[in-house]
Amino acid sequence: MNETTKQLGSEADRNPLGTAPVGKLLLQFALPSVVAMLVNSLYNIVDQVFIGNGVGYLGIGATTIAFTITIISLSIALLIGNGGSALAAIRLGENKKEEAERILGNSFVLLVASSVIFAVLGLIFLEPMLRFFGSSDNILPYAVDYSSVILIGIPFVTVGTGLNNFIRTDGSPKMAMISMLVGAVLNTILDPIFIFPLQMGVRGAAIATVISQVVSLAVTFYYFARKSNMKLRVRTMRVKWNLTRSLIAIGISSCVTQLGNMILQIVLNNSLGYYGDLAGIGADITIPAMGIVFKLNGILISILVGISAGAQPILGFNKGAKHYHRIRKTYLLEAVMATIVAILGWLFAICVPDLAVSLFGGGDAAFTEFAAKCMRIFLLGVFCSGFQIVSANYFQATGQPLKATILSMSRQILLLIPLILILPTFLGLEGILYAGPVADVLAAVVVSFFIVHELRHLGRKAQTQKAQLEQQEQAG
Repeated sequence: MNETTKQLGSEADRNPLGTAPVGKLLLQFALPSVVAMLVNSLYNIVDQVFIGNGVGYLGIGATTIAFTITIISLSIALLIGNGGSALAAIRLGENKKEEAERILGNSFVLLVASSVIFAVLGLIFLEPMLRFFGSSDNILPYAVDYSSVILIGIPFVTVGTGLNNFIRTDGSPKMAMISMLVGAVLNTILDPIFIFPLQMGVRGAAIATVISQVVSLAVTFYYFARKSNMKLRVRTMRVKWNLTRSLIAIGISSCVTQLGNMILQIVLNNSLGYYGDLAGIGADITIPAMGIVFKLNGILISILVGISAGAQPILGFNKGAKHYHRIRKTYLLEAVMATIVAILGWLFAICVPDLAVSLFGGGDAAFTEFAAKCMRIFLLGVFCSGFQIVSANYFQATGQPLKATILSMSRQILLLIPLILILPTFLGLEGILYAGPVADVLAAVVVSFFIVHELRHLGRKAQTQKAQLEQQEQAG
């Protein structure tokens, strides 16, 4: 072994990702990540609350329709950001810092280019796109006002969200949290100002959101310019297709999850409109009501994704360093944390749905009643969601994109969407609601097969590695 290799090995041995106690490390990374993800979900929650109280349930319907645009933006950010940051973490574990910086530079260029293209196309085809997403005639004017502004801000939120993953991989989870927190606090301040005193309605809420996203991105750029270990350099921004293919292969599972959410949202909105009209409730109530359920569930999901995001650099680094016992322990700890959170969210959803729905105003008894019913039934199986999310993320973080993609597809695309199309033919509008818990339970069964096999595999590798070390010590 030459001197350079020895030096690099010693640097890996000193890195806290490979040496610090796993439990302490997971809390150190997961807590700021959870806060950051919660903050990100607050953009939509705050809009919904103020719009519901200032505009009414048609305004909530507009943001529900427009949320599909946000999902597409997020799918781009996670495809490139999650894939790039996971690949960079593995390279850092292999002591290849320069290559990790090239991955960062490539990811930045890809984030900018793809988000600008999407924003331009969205503005050109705005109205037909919103109708395709399920907008009714009454909701459409509000949706156009809101979405036209949101699309202008899409490049800022896409680049900011994507680069935020790299801040955590760089070893600064608190800075990743701060960059999101600054924007969320600003959005909370600006939203009521634009909606109430300035009387700008849904357009005002969208303007507040975009301004906040620009500020968050500015904080992110400041970090990479002044604070980071991995540097965002111009010379690393030349796109290399071998790196692009590798990071997309890893990030595809996150992208598939979000694209599944997009398809789900479109199918769900159209199904709610059709069966809502048949039931005599109407699309103008069913779509906004389910929109509230998804936003509230988004709070739970953001916590679970935050736990996964906090574990990702730990898993990736130790994968590169071949520390199998630390990989296994990290997964088990994050799975326990996520399951506890999911159970608490499930209890809230089934016990006090009326309280949660009342925060959004809406001004209509039929709307409030149906929203509470949606929450109680659709989230009946959400206690399984923590286990599903951290398991899919585990395979992504450890460079197993095929398994991660299959698990990411299982609930939304392979189970929930078909159930939403099939069950209402027998149960009517309630069939859409019961599709949620059925999909959750079945997806948990699928995930179990994959993760049990993986844990056994890790256990065998850890035991073999331990035996080899003992033999080396005895021989020495």
